[in-house]
Amino acid sequence: MARKTKQQALETRQHILDVALRLFSQQGVSSTSLAAIAKEAGVTRGAIYWHFKNKSDLFNEIWVLSEANINDLEVEYRAKFPNDPLSVVREILVYILEATVTEKRRRLMMEIIFHKCEFVGEMVTLQEAQRSLCLESYDRIEQTLKEC
Repeated sequence: MARKTKQQALETRQHILDVALRLFSQQGVSSTSLAAIAKEAGVTRGAIYWHFKNKSDLFNEIWVLSEANINDLEVEYRAKFPNDPLSVVREILVYILEATVTEKRRRLMMEIIFHKCEFVGEMVTLQEAQRSLCLESYDRIEQTLKEC
């Protein structure tokens, strides 16, 4: 079997993420196996494990990708509104709300997180990590509001 190029590997990885997001949305996280994701994606389970340690790692990657640009937005809005921290918070919150409505991936991810994922077993660690990130965000918002 020929080795895949780096580009092909990235495309396969993205395809796995897309299929996993769709299946998690349809069936819930606990009801979706890596074997089902592999079958639906047209890859082997080995291909899944090449890219991700386990289902929790795969789910975390989808979650991280759905939140990736919020930190960039904070930098952008702080530059745009250097003496107006309230506008920074407002613009970020408006972006999050609009993106949840208009971006299918973000909307699906929010639906999965709040309605189709049980944070038990291997998912507990992921929930704790995400909770920590949320608390950091709250701290940044609080710090920004103190600047008002």
